Amino acid sequence: MEQPGVFSTFGDRATEARYNETARTLRTPFVRLYSVLFMSVMLAYSVVNPLYLDPVENARLAFWLGVALMTTGIYIGATFWRDYVRHPMVDFAALLAISLIVARINFVLFDHLLHIHDDLHAVGVVNRLAITAFAAVTLAGRPRLFLAWLGCDLIGWLGQVLPGQAADAALAYALLSYLSGALVMAAINLAVGRTSRAAFMLADSLDAERARNEELVLNMLPPTAVERIRTGQMVADSYADASVIFIDMVGFSKLAKRVSPGHLVELLNSFFNHADACAREHGVEKVKTVGDAYLAIAGGNVPSGNSADAAIAFARAVLCGVDELRRVAGVDEVGLRAGIHSGPVVGGVIGATRMAYDYWGDTVNIAARLEGTAAANGIAISESTWLRATDRSSFGPPNMIALKGVGETCVFQTAVVDATGEGKAAA
Repeated sequence: MEQPGVFSTFGDRATEARYNETARTLRTPFVRLYSVLFMSVMLAYSVVNPLYLDPVENARLAFWLGVALMTTGIYIGATFWRDYVRHPMVDFAALLAISLIVARINFVLFDHLLHIHDDLHAVGVVNRLAITAFAAVTLAGRPRLFLAWLGCDLIGWLGQVLPGQAADAALAYALLSYLSGALVMAAINLAVGRTSRAAFMLADSLDAERARNEELVLNMLPPTAVERIRTGQMVADSYADASVIFIDMVGFSKLAKRVSPGHLVELLNSFFNHADACAREHGVEKVKTVGDAYLAIAGGNVPSGNSADAAIAFARAVLCGVDELRRVAGVDEVGLRAGIHSGPVVGGVIGATRMAYDYWGDTVNIAARLEGTAAANGIAISESTWLRATDRSSFGPPNMIALKGVGETCVFQTAVVDATGEGKAAA
C-alpha cells in the first residue's frame, strides 16, 4: 500500500472507506471535547456580557449565544449517531453554522467596542481562528472538503461584512487576517491528514502481519490450545474414544532414488495437499506429517460424530487420489496405504519452541503398525475400529496378525480402493 499524494486517496475504495471510518472514530472523542470547550467559552461570554453591555445589546448577544449553544449541543448529539463516522458532511455543516454564528456574535461585540470608543489593542471578540482549527483537525484526511469548508466560510463571512463596510482599508486588513489564518489551518489540515494516513498504513500493515501470524499459529495448533497458551496454561487433554489414521506412500524409498529432489517435493506436496482437503471435508484433524507419512485423528480437537466412520471415510477419500499422484510422479508404482485404530489418546503441546499439538498413546502406535499390514491402496483397521464402524461391507474377514511391540492383533483389511472410494473386501 503506497502513501497517496497530497490531495489523492487510497486507490482501493474499500481501503479509503476503512481509513475514513477508522480515523473519524478515533477523532470522535476529541470532537466532543472540543465542542464542550466551545460551549464553555460561550457560557463564559453569557456570564460576562451583562456586566458590560446595555440591555439591548445584551439581548442580541444572548440570542446568538443561545443559538451557538443549541447548535453545538445538536452537533455533540449527532456524534452519537451510529452512522456518524460515515458522514463527514455532519461536521462540515455543523462547523460552518457555528463559524457563521460566531461571526454574528463578533459583530455585536465589535459594535459595543465602537460605542464605548475602546482603544484596547487586543482581541476583544471570540477568536474565529479556533473554529477554523477545529474544522482543520475534524476534516483531516479530506483536504478538498476542508478547502470547500473554508470557501463557504469565507463567503458567509463576507456576506456579513460587506453590507456594513465602508472603509476599504479595514476590509483589506480583515481579509489579510482571515486568509493568513486560513492558509495556516489548511497546512495543518494537510499535515494531520498525511500523518493520519501514514499511521493508518502502518497499523494496517501490522494488522495484516498479525493476521498472517495468527493463521500460521492456528495451522499448527487448535484454537483452544492457542488460547490456553496465551494465558500461560499447560495444554494437556485426554480423549476416550478417538480414531487415529496413518497413511503412508508405498514405494517412496525406491522412488526417492530415481527422481530429482524437486520432483519428489512436488509429489509429497500433492499428496499432503490432497490429504488436507480430505481432512477438511470429513471433519478430521491433521496432526502432522513424518517423512512420506500423514498422521490424522478423528474425535480429537475436531468433533466428528462417529470417529471410526469419519476416519474410514477420510482414508478412502485420500486413497482415491492415487491416480493423480501417479500422474505427478510419472510412474505407476506409486501407491498409498492406511491404518486405523480406535481407542483412548492423550493430546497436548510440549516445549516452548516449534510448538505443535501432538497425540500419544498405544492407539497411535497401533495405528502406525496397522498401516504396514495394509495392501497397496488398501486400508487396515483394528477390531475396535471395526466394532465402532457402521459400514463394514468393504472389509474382509478378520486376520490375526502379529504386530511389532503389540502382539497378535485382529485386523480387518480392504484390498484396493478404486477411484470411486469403494474397496474390495480382502480374501
